[in-house]
Amino acid sequence: MISLTPTPSLVQRTSSAVVFLFPIPNPTRVHPSSSTNPFRIRCSSAGSGLQEAPKCSEERKLSSELYSSVPFPAVKGAKRVVLVRHGQSTWNEEGRIQGSSNFSVLTKKGEAQAETSRLMLIDDVFDVCFTSPLTRSKRTAEIIWGPREEEMIMDSDLREIDLYAFQGLLKHEGKAKFGEAFHQWQVDAANFIIDGHYPVRELWARARSCWNRILLHESRSVLVVAHNAVNQALIATAIGLGTEYFRVLVQSNCGVSVLDFIPRAEGGSPLICLNRLNQTPSSPVASGSSGGRKASKRIVLVCHGSTQSDTETGFPSTGDQPMDMLGVIKSQKTAELLLDLKVSSIVSSPKKACVETAITISKVQEAADCLGVDCVPRDVEMKQMENLDVEDILQRSSKGGTKILPIRPGWLNGYEDSVMGDVWDQSEKAWQYLINELAAEAEPERVVVAVGHAALHIALMGHCLNLTKEWLGSFHLDAGSISVIDFPDGPNGRGVIRCVNYTAHMGRWATPITRSTLDDEEF
Repeated sequence: MISLTPTPSLVQRTSSAVVFLFPIPNPTRVHPSSSTNPFRIRCSSAGSGLQEAPKCSEERKLSSELYSSVPFPAVKGAKRVVLVRHGQSTWNEEGRIQGSSNFSVLTKKGEAQAETSRLMLIDDVFDVCFTSPLTRSKRTAEIIWGPREEEMIMDSDLREIDLYAFQGLLKHEGKAKFGEAFHQWQVDAANFIIDGHYPVRELWARARSCWNRILLHESRSVLVVAHNAVNQALIATAIGLGTEYFRVLVQSNCGVSVLDFIPRAEGGSPLICLNRLNQTPSSPVASGSSGGRKASKRIVLVCHGSTQSDTETGFPSTGDQPMDMLGVIKSQKTAELLLDLKVSSIVSSPKKACVETAITISKVQEAADCLGVDCVPRDVEMKQMENLDVEDILQRSSKGGTKILPIRPGWLNGYEDSVMGDVWDQSEKAWQYLINELAAEAEPERVVVAVGHAALHIALMGHCLNLTKEWLGSFHLDAGSISVIDFPDGPNGRGVIRCVNYTAHMGRWATPITRSTLDDEEF
């Protein structure tokens, strides 16, 4: 069944587009974890280093404050939303600016990508599918949805970003025709204006409006198939990031991202956690662009596999234990995946499971020639760093660290503010070390792999995004997962999150996308 959602009550029609307007109350700027008004937009600084983030100008705050004041609807039970970008389109292939135009269709590669995503999600249960009405997205949704009989809802607000006069132009044509405006679109998209419109600001408003309809729908597991920019906006508005984060959360063709919405005991706006970002049909570390640009500097965050104590206690990483057999298998799968990269340096926590994982990655890299991946052996530098482990800090929790399960989305919300403060302070030192490591050599391409505690890796991504410790509960990582941070402008530039919590490389041991790792009523 296919249905259309109602349009918003306030609509402004222009000669070239339909723009949706929303009444804006006085904004209250609090963090998403606050129960008073759990929706706040974070405005980022330009860099990704440890410098104090400069205060955003009034102009840069505008888009944040316009769309940050209304809390999300309460959810009756835990809800998981799976976002998928459409497969490669004819205009993707041509390098043509699509925007919200509807003239491109899926290429054969795009159809194949959608089929791969269908197989990835074939055993997962969905109650409903929301999709953009544009052909490239709708066709992707139809392929993924397959024989399912549940409802498909076409929502016009899920269309791609409205780019007005840019739409249909090849990129070099846009540069030649619009000059300064095209340059602003590339370097300062949040404040980019064309034909009297701010496309990214309008997009953030649309995305926020979509969440109301998705969360109010009577469903527990939702599939959303849409586009690159609108999926970025959906993720950003969900976890409280403003328009300055456009092009920072990569969405590849048919990339899968997952958001968990967890009800609060006191009701009101739910807790929201980004469970994974951009799980792609192909390798997340293979060649490709990040935010539209090629990156030659990269940090790969690797979580070690399960340890012997996990099986005995039910709590991952209790004590300094070696990996169990499943953990060893996962480390081998990760090492195989990373063969697509020439790793320069591996920095690990001194804990046994992390060291074992690092050694496995190093041995496979050094055997690249024997494995037919490279013509010569690869020389990998191995280092250890205490700051990559925070287990001792978490065990200080008066709430009982061993009772807070890291398999639960948003698990770091269970710790005291003081504990999270210590984790954040230690992660700041680790982040600076990794940035320095990335910049240490004059290699044109440099990849640094960090193997450490999941909580520390979450904090590192927070530093990359110039967030604060209050955002730690907004991200999730599973054992054996990898996350990738690219630096298109070098180590001193802004980091781009290419993927978070990628587990598809583990095959039969990959973490299911819609079925939770918890066997209880909530998930």
